[in-house]
Amino acid sequence: MTTRRSLLRGGIALGLLRQLDAALAAAPVLRVGPRRAVRTLAQAARLVEPGQRIEVDSGDYRADVAVWERDGVQLRAVSGRVRIVADGASAEDKASFVVRARGMRIEGFDFEGARSSARNGAGIRLESGSLAVHDCRFIGNEMGLLTANDPMIELDISDSEFAHNQRPDGHNHNLYVGQIARLSIRGSWLHHARTGHLLKSRAAWNLVLANRLVDGEGGRASYELEFPNGGIAFVVGNTIEQAATTENEQMISFGAEGWHWRDNRLYVTHNTLIDRRSPPGAFLHVAPG
Repeated sequence: MTTRRSLLRGGIALGLLRQLDAALAAAPVLRVGPRRAVRTLAQAARLVEPGQRIEVDSGDYRADVAVWERDGVQLRAVSGRVRIVADGASAEDKASFVVRARGMRIEGFDFEGARSSARNGAGIRLESGSLAVHDCRFIGNEMGLLTANDPMIELDISDSEFAHNQRPDGHNHNLYVGQIARLSIRGSWLHHARTGHLLKSRAAWNLVLANRLVDGEGGRASYELEFPNGGIAFVVGNTIEQAATTENEQMISFGAEGWHWRDNRLYVTHNTLIDRRSPPGAFLHVAPG
């Protein structure tokens, strides 16, 4: 009898999940733009249903900041790029977009000028869940993209650009990943940091594949790539270049702030590393232990 009831409950649950999937698939696309019924992204974030797709007309969306908390939302620019220009606005005094959702995807957006009172205002701040960022740009914020220290977070980045993200006195990073489960970044371009790093990741598992981490002329990045707490890191097929004006002789660093994770392994293969510093710096530094 117990088995029969369990099977019955399982069948009902499966049926309900299928109905939910069908309902989400049939959900109308939410369209956003200055000539649409929904004019702002802040309004869209309040109206969107889980699993719904949002299509945003190209153009500038000034001070249009938002908190995203619905799972499975797909946010896509149409007919050109969407520029989120902070103009002093900040969601929760943290970022232009604050994300607390699973399975969110953002495509075709530019994030510019984010500021916060803590001086780490980010284009996107990922606080929980999972996020995929494709074909986005993070330019001139205090922090490009920043995550919380949540061991359940997963972040995937592809074909995106991070540059000139810094507060006036430097110290911030183009991309700063906290102690999360997983980071994957592919086909992206990170350049022109000041004092901070091009990419700093504390994730337990990292894939850095086929990117350009090239600070560029006049760039003053510290590390080009840092894994301060170790973890598992695959660095494959990248071009990594240190500018002559760097503030740190080391290009790639592993474990400099102590070994947080139980498993610590670094694989560096099929990369091109270019050091323009004089006197020459070090391509790779692995901390003792």
